[in-house]
Amino acid sequence: MSTLKDYAGLLRFHHYIKNLLIFIPLFFSFGFFNIRALAVSATGFVIFSVLSSIVYVLNDIQDREKDRLHPTKRLRPLAAGKIPVSRARVILWVLTAVLIILVSLLGILENRLTTWLGVGLLAVYLALNVGYSYGLKNIPLVDISILASGYVIRVLFGALIIGSAISVWLYLMITVGAYYLGLGKRRNEITTTGKEGETRAVIRFYSHNFLDKNMYMCQALCVVFYALWSIDTATVQRLHTNAFVYTIPLFLIIVLKYSLNIETASDGDPTSIVLHDKLLLMLCAVYLVWAFCIIYFNRSIL
Repeated sequence: MSTLKDYAGLLRFHHYIKNLLIFIPLFFSFGFFNIRALAVSATGFVIFSVLSSIVYVLNDIQDREKDRLHPTKRLRPLAAGKIPVSRARVILWVLTAVLIILVSLLGILENRLTTWLGVGLLAVYLALNVGYSYGLKNIPLVDISILASGYVIRVLFGALIIGSAISVWLYLMITVGAYYLGLGKRRNEITTTGKEGETRAVIRFYSHNFLDKNMYMCQALCVVFYALWSIDTATVQRLHTNAFVYTIPLFLIIVLKYSLNIETASDGDPTSIVLHDKLLLMLCAVYLVWAFCIIYFNRSIL
């Protein structure tokens, strides 16, 4: 008999943490005290949560046979037989209807979503992930690029719906950071399941050596781009302070702590790594509070 926990697992409620990326443009554009902008971003968060659940359900339907061979994925509701496939397909249709309603609501709140660009971003995300579920995940580098694109699209969508712009340095930081997460996920899949390809065919094309080198290249670039953003003249002028330069060591420590976790026997899933490490969560909370104070309550120290 299916339980609420099974449905929460099918919809991946815990992965909704990724959709908080939608609030990044709002955060850095002084919008947290703007009720309308906050409502628009919150609606965008719900939209992406529903859209990501659609993707997860579709992927679980496609992968349920291979998931049964995986040490942890075999516990997923469809792979474990806790939820019938026919019911999962009904849930897909219900989620699709909810998504259409929410997009229409956001179009009323913010006319920018009615542009082809706004709807296009949602369509691109869905198309990439449907393609991923139906075979693109078996093509080396393409699979990681699709995983990384999800993070970037969330940020771009968050900026679009509130009519904000993203700094080039932040865009680059998020892009290489997303590749770092994707490479780390593949690295630890090799560690936990081996290279036989029974649970994921594409890992046969990767090696620890390749993934390690490129992971840490992306990690280094992520820190560098963040540092360049913090000292960029446009950033200093926009925020009326250069205080973000002093957050670089904390940002580096957060990245290093995540890297330390990647080196353990985890499955490499970013959400699990963050949510199951209290120290990492505390460091992220300290950064967010510090950044919030700099942006919204700063005293210029130029």
